Amino acid sequence: MTTPDNAADTPAETAPAATAVAAQDWDTASADPQYRAAVVDLLGALAYGELAAFERLAEDAKLAPTLLDKAELAKMASAEFHHFEQLRDRLAAIGAEPTDAMQPFVAALDGFHRQTAPSDWLEGLVKAYVGDSIASDFYREVAARLDTDSRSLVLAVLDDTGHASFAIEKVRAAIDADPRVGGRLALWARRLMGEALSQSQRVVADRDALSTMLVGGVADGFDLAEVGRMFSRITEAHTKRMAALGLAA
Repeated sequence: MTTPDNAADTPAETAPAATAVAAQDWDTASADPQYRAAVVDLLGALAYGELAAFERLAEDAKLAPTLLDKAELAKMASAEFHHFEQLRDRLAAIGAEPTDAMQPFVAALDGFHRQTAPSDWLEGLVKAYVGDSIASDFYREVAARLDTDSRSLVLAVLDDTGHASFAIEKVRAAIDADPRVGGRLALWARRLMGEALSQSQRVVADRDALSTMLVGGVADGFDLAEVGRMFSRITEAHTKRMAALGLAA
């Protein structure tokens, strides 16, 4: 998944401190069945997200203007599939059927991708950078509430595949060549922001264990006020990414 690639891309407001569960390993924390269900949901959502990212990057490679660009996207797609494999294997290792864990998130994620299908190469780059980064910010926030084993895995699969710097370079070059491109891409990025946040909220609302983790009751999670601050941090990070692309938020 695409994640912030420099300090300027991280939210200015400090993320909340880790919770008590964050000091436990999986064997200890998973004794709580509701916590275990929340982690299975989280890993399932991430796994399908990585699989969808692999498919999307492979499709985007068809729009690439040069062979070098195609090769770069193919390499990124391969990295996303490796992340999927890590999550799939972890789900199996903790006794969850990977397909069953992913299935509840297929409709929401597929719907998001249908509603935000890029019309050209540049829109695809912006979607990967902006859309994936919003999702990564959300998962990083949740990771602070996870046990040590789950947190390490989640943070590892959120590592930047190289798409951030690649997208910034290509989009900035396109805007320099034709400043009118900037207005179109800025509107596109704002649409992506709204759709990505709505999709994240729908995913959580539809899964009781995940929503309980976020609003309290599992892993000494967020309270409702903290949920609001979380989305404020995500929005702030989005604004900084837009600036990195040379676009107005």
